[in-house]
Amino acid sequence: MNKELEEIIKIYATKSHKEFNQYLSDLSKNSLIAVLTDLLTLYMNDQNSSTLREFLTVKLAGYEHETDKLGYNGYKTIAYGKSIKCEAKPKNIKSEGRKKLNGGGNFTDYTFERLERDIREDINMLISGFVDGKLIYVIEFPFRCETFVKKLREQLEKRFPKGDITGQYLRSASFSYKDYINCDSLKVIYLLPKKELEKFKNYIVRDFYKFLLERADDK
Repeated sequence: MNKELEEIIKIYATKSHKEFNQYLSDLSKNSLIAVLTDLLTLYMNDQNSSTLREFLTVKLAGYEHETDKLGYNGYKTIAYGKSIKCEAKPKNIKSEGRKKLNGGGNFTDYTFERLERDIREDINMLISGFVDGKLIYVIEFPFRCETFVKKLREQLEKRFPKGDITGQYLRSASFSYKDYINCDSLKVIYLLPKKELEKFKNYIVRDFYKFLLERADDK
């Protein structure tokens, strides 16, 4: 972590707002740029918090971001005052690691009850992928997509063959691009231009990369 950033964090948490503002005003423009860059790099790559990645995903798709951890991640108003909700699943990988983006995500502590609620609410899914905090894609599709629901239901049936058990959960209901790639109404909300996307080829599973490349802008 940038030493200047360490000092700023310490002052922000232990000193008055006046002292904090004074410290910032004494920094040079280059120092402020370096600190902000370091802060964003840390935050965008934080493995324990996806808040910033989630926020960016939701906003780029045209939704208002919701911070309530117990609800959905965003909403937007559509025709006649009706609103639609979204569930964002941002995924970030490190370039020096072995994991690759596969257009996937997961639901934690899942149940049949939650599955039926998500179907009933008719939400949209927002799937995004990052490499070292760099946004590669944002994909949107209806949760009700048949193959997507099928994948989640199969995992629940394996964990709870007789239905939900009070106090027990499926810890992780996972999915990949294969489970929604043919969904009706699928939209590519954001995608790097083709030349830029090619730089990240090694960090994306082969067939999913082909899917993205076919939809990437040449510019």
